[in-house]
Amino acid sequence: MSLEILKLSSRQPDFDELLAKRTAWDEAGVDSIEVWVSEAIEKVRAQGDEALLDFTRELDRWEVSEASGLEVGEEEIEQAIAACASEELEALKTAAERIEEYHSHQLQESWSYQDELGNWLGQQVSSIEKVGLYVPGGKASYPSSVLMNAIPAKVAGVEQMTMVTPTPGGEYNPLVFAAARIAGVDRIFRVGGAQAIAALALGTQTIPKVDKIVGPGNSYVAAAKRQLFGRVGIDMVAGPSEILVIADGSADPEWVAMDLLSQAEHDEVAQAILITPDANYLEQVAGQLDTLLGSLERESVARISLKNRGLLIESGDIADAVEISNRLAPEHLELAVEDAESWLPKIKNAGAIFLGAYSPEAVGDYSAGPSHVLPTSATARFSSPLGVYDFQKRSSVIGCSQEGASSLAKVASTLARSESLTAHARSAEYRIKELND
Repeated sequence: MSLEILKLSSRQPDFDELLAKRTAWDEAGVDSIEVWVSEAIEKVRAQGDEALLDFTRELDRWEVSEASGLEVGEEEIEQAIAACASEELEALKTAAERIEEYHSHQLQESWSYQDELGNWLGQQVSSIEKVGLYVPGGKASYPSSVLMNAIPAKVAGVEQMTMVTPTPGGEYNPLVFAAARIAGVDRIFRVGGAQAIAALALGTQTIPKVDKIVGPGNSYVAAAKRQLFGRVGIDMVAGPSEILVIADGSADPEWVAMDLLSQAEHDEVAQAILITPDANYLEQVAGQLDTLLGSLERESVARISLKNRGLLIESGDIADAVEISNRLAPEHLELAVEDAESWLPKIKNAGAIFLGAYSPEAVGDYSAGPSHVLPTSATARFSSPLGVYDFQKRSSVIGCSQEGASSLAKVASTLARSESLTAHARSAEYRIKELND
């Protein structure tokens, strides 16, 4: 079966229209999903643990008699760790060390200063106290995501980390529990879907209420995050995985093809895009994609992804390619070009940027250090990768001296009265020295 993938040129008259159509992401069945999720949230709100047990029996095909059975005990965690291969555990530990080291550089500190009137002004930085981590189950169970979500939270100083993960048919990936232990997760519950998000946001008799929820999930999880945002903090509502490679022809076309496939194999709606000014190179990569597809365990998934959402673009030059990339704001951007660092200042919108042919997206997913939780669907235009800053919050600090209060109160009084807020004005005027001597 030969490769089917759309090819475009940035010079063709309808390029912008075709590009927008190819890269648009509209989730199917959103309305029906939102209704189901709304009802599920209300059931959890009203019935608590009983609702979770019902959903677990119905959706996960797993019978649990009491809600306490949803929590993973110490013995079960130890059994899971014992079931893991030693090289896999060592890989998790090495990745965890690198993730912790990288994120330690993101810690924000409190600060303050004194102005000329003696007022003390500043910002107090503190960590979020309780965080919930959602981890998908079944075939989409990724222990690396446990590390990438939990470790930045622990570096930030989060006091309590609660993890939820579905175990369809009672089965689970032992590496997920091992990763949770390595990352310092405090409690683990075998529950998933929108109902798990509702339990974390609202609290039940067994699952503690949290302040923020992080972690990837399916359309139902995303809908629950949208509906509960405001009652609880969320990291982001993520769309399908994306990779965009800008190439000048200097990188091995087989390497670039496999980098594109590394995202296409995620799921049928993942998006892989190559932009190059070299038409011959574009054909070489297309040929490699055709050849390499048959070697993948998830060939059928990757093939559908490339057919429905893949894209090969011939650009005018590298500057043109960068302009297109900035417009698309990809989750992952590989600069497979010579002197990649020189192009870095030109990149305005991307979740993660990989410099040069020796920096594949795959190392970012697992072992480089930065979190692989990244903005998708062009949201890199205004948002950032998950990091320590997502688990820290900032409070403004204001401490007025007597002289400073008198001066600032005059300004406050004038502005408050202009807005017809009399109590505001009078509250400030009590501090004006000349009016109260």
